[in-house]
Amino acid sequence: MGAIKIGIIGGSGMDDPRLMKGIKEKKVKTPYGNPSSHLTIGKINGIDVVVLARHGKGHSIYPTGVNFRANIYALKKEGCTHILATTAVGSLREKIRPGDLVFVDQFIDYTKHRPLTFHDEKVIHTPMSEPFCKELRSLLIGSAKGLKLRHHRKGTVITIEGPRFSTKAESHMFRGFGADVINMSTVPEVILAREAGICYQSIAMSTDYDCWKEGEEPVTWEMVLAIMTKNADNVKKLLLRTIPKIKNSGCACNG
Repeated sequence: MGAIKIGIIGGSGMDDPRLMKGIKEKKVKTPYGNPSSHLTIGKINGIDVVVLARHGKGHSIYPTGVNFRANIYALKKEGCTHILATTAVGSLREKIRPGDLVFVDQFIDYTKHRPLTFHDEKVIHTPMSEPFCKELRSLLIGSAKGLKLRHHRKGTVITIEGPRFSTKAESHMFRGFGADVINMSTVPEVILAREAGICYQSIAMSTDYDCWKEGEEPVTWEMVLAIMTKNADNVKKLLLRTIPKIKNSGCACNG
């Protein structure tokens, strides 16, 4: 396998100068417009890393307004071979508690208004039975075990349009679909990464029980932000422990 370059979508404070060496900002243009943010480029343990803020540096871009095609194209153009994508999710299962990490292995697309492919001029049907990278997921599971972080080895994420949260009826329906967690960002990001030939794995952080669970306060943005802030260090530690391992990963999910 050739040179490894890791894209991190979501940020999680990984552009901290104490973590990344030789940091520089790079403005990138793509045929699909501008990505959500400048790319922050540097090295962690000698491995090239590129950080992109999915919703902009100040979380100013609402979910459907994210230019997913420009984001993935920019990382591909920069030479990224792997993507680790952090994302906040609501839990649709009792066992997935707020603060838990979930290394999802499947998705359900419940979006309605997003460009879902790079192939809108020439029809190419991309296999998607296993959309996430098994190798990256295995490495993350090993790191989470070593750090003693509460985690779930797999799960199905359903991506909704947003920016609103679900109604109770929808939340129960999504549980009936077989979804374990819910968010607003994995689709079409994972699809586009697969089309671009980049190994992709989500690091999903449960922040709430959506609104299906009786006795729990329905989700609010303030609730999501509080849990994300509280657990940001755990995600950072997970990334720092996992990134050096990718160097020796013989991933073949796009082979």
